Amino acid sequence: MSDAALKPQTRDIVVEEVFPHSAETIWRVLTTGELVARWLKMPMAGFAPTPGTRFTFQTTPAGAWDGVIHCQVLDVEPNVRLSYAWRGGDEGNTGYGSKLDTVVTWTLTPTDGGTRLTLVHSGFVTPKNDSAYKAMSGGWRGVVQTIGDLAATQH
Repeated sequence: MSDAALKPQTRDIVVEEVFPHSAETIWRVLTTGELVARWLKMPMAGFAPTPGTRFTFQTTPAGAWDGVIHCQVLDVEPNVRLSYAWRGGDEGNTGYGSKLDTVVTWTLTPTDGGTRLTLVHSGFVTPKNDSAYKAMSGGWRGVVQTIGDLAATQH
């Protein structure tokens, strides 16, 4: 069997939107703990936009999973890129709450009259993470819109 056949298949969620706000304004919404908790609609603890920082989100528990999403900041380039590991779930769960080991990357690109915000949530293993992929695909679209709405209040 080839290495390719042994490697799990993964899918990524990609959401892009252009907002009429500066990269600095959107960055503030992406990296201010109080605002992150508002756009993600989950309590957060320990976040700082510093590589290596470990932080958590709390969501609805399921089965053997306590609902804690464990994150670690991987990469920070202020006003340009923020990337963090996003891990949760439990091997014993199927569907919602299955083991998840993914990466969330936010990229800000200046455009005429604003900033393109690109979210890539990568590493959803199929079929194990199909439930999370489906739920989070729609969820992230709403989150990106909320980030734009919050950025409008930061002027």
